[in-house]
Amino acid sequence: MEPKATRLRRGEGPRGEQEDRPSGEGEPPSGGAESWEVLEVGTHRGEGVVKTQLLEHAQGQLTELLDRAMWEAVRSYPPQEPEGLGPGEWLDELMEVQHFRTIYHMFIAGLCVFIISTLAIDLIDEGRLMLEFDLLIFSFGQLPLALMTWVPMFLSTLLVPYQVLRLGARPRAGGAWVLRAGLGCVLLVAHTVGLCALPVLVALKYQLPPASRCILVFEQVTRRGVAGRAPRKGSSGGWGEGMQAPSFSSYLYFLFCPTLIYRKTYPRTPNVRWNYVAKNFAQALGCVLYACFILSRLCVPVFANMSREPFSTRALVLSIMHATLPGIFMLLLIFFAFLHCWLNAFAEMLRFGDRMFYRDWWNSTSFSNYYRTWNVVVHDWLYSYVYQDGLWLLGGRARGAAMLAVFLVSAVVHEYIFCFVLGFFYPVMLILFLVIGGLMNFMMHDRHTGPAWNVLMWTMLFLGQGIQVSLYCQEWYARRHCPLPQVRDHDPHSAPHPEGHTPLPSSQPSVVT
Repeated sequence: MEPKATRLRRGEGPRGEQEDRPSGEGEPPSGGAESWEVLEVGTHRGEGVVKTQLLEHAQGQLTELLDRAMWEAVRSYPPQEPEGLGPGEWLDELMEVQHFRTIYHMFIAGLCVFIISTLAIDLIDEGRLMLEFDLLIFSFGQLPLALMTWVPMFLSTLLVPYQVLRLGARPRAGGAWVLRAGLGCVLLVAHTVGLCALPVLVALKYQLPPASRCILVFEQVTRRGVAGRAPRKGSSGGWGEGMQAPSFSSYLYFLFCPTLIYRKTYPRTPNVRWNYVAKNFAQALGCVLYACFILSRLCVPVFANMSREPFSTRALVLSIMHATLPGIFMLLLIFFAFLHCWLNAFAEMLRFGDRMFYRDWWNSTSFSNYYRTWNVVVHDWLYSYVYQDGLWLLGGRARGAAMLAVFLVSAVVHEYIFCFVLGFFYPVMLILFLVIGGLMNFMMHDRHTGPAWNVLMWTMLFLGQGIQVSLYCQEWYARRHCPLPQVRDHDPHSAPHPEGHTPLPSSQPSVVT
């Protein structure tokens, strides 16, 4: 956040300073050169128009200044009652209300219905009770290999960036400084190449299934995002004088605590509620089982054979409408499992006090508010290291360009995650996030309030999730039914199949990259 004194020197002072300064002498009004030009032109149109424009300009600047100051104050102020609930535990607080707890019980009842229906179908078809988890077992296949790959990725992030920070924290001393800078650049380049190449090579060579790939890609994206920005504390930093390397303990704590913004110290809770940790991990596991039942019962029967039928607009529209319900279920499960259960469990184990992982995004009446409140952890990183840095590079004038850079970075990273996990490039997420989401961010802004806008936002979320689930499932099974080995079978110059290669049953997806 830019210091207040700097903004006052640039003319972004409070409203009172702009009104008290005479308009005909001394320095231009606090609005800067732009407001001064407006004043010169306005003298020919009447003092009333000029005064209105100046007051609106000053009010906008003062509002933005107060919003940023209050936001930073809330984020940095330690909680008065550490043992109480934090903002990221709002769902736990809402669970204390009987009416909201009933909605939670309805979701549990839905999971029970899925289990009962699975048992009933198995009893009718197989003549015996059996509860198979084929999709779950397939998704987490080769999990030990994924964990073995995760270890060197984590050790590289733990050791290499920290040593580079220590080299950069030493004082400049002629040739020694040049050697240290060169060594630090070489280490960072090697770390970046290894962190980017290792998980990709392992996933391609061993054909890791989606859930095992998630472990690698989240480690890759998260560590790459925090490693180069660890020493920053709300201001620009880098190699040179005045830079202080963090202690190893604080750097290690930062790599595990659920935040992407480095601080020397964080608010800490007095003790660990291990029953709360176990509860969150159990709920996260339940969400994984729930997602598997939704995919196997609501998606696989519909899309498994759809790619074998002739394409038609009617079938495409019906598939999208059919996928809206499982799509929104998947969205809610991902939110609850990761942003609430997983992050709160790690925060509790590490006694991390800042639990603002999300806010009440479900009450949003605009997409701009939804993007700010859905994932506060990532939003804070994008705001600090993309938006603010963009304003600094562009001189603080092109706010639209800085916001576009935020959307571009976020969309590219989301698309890369989908591409890595699914094993193919199909830019549905990129188009929905960057194009549709960007337009909605500017069209459905914070000025729109009321229940109708909240209904419209949820309608767009339903449709967006339906499009994603439908198109990704169709592409998945299209590659499953038309794999490249079948094409090579008809080519006399093609290489033979490897020994032991057997395709998965039609009810299970396969990874083709």
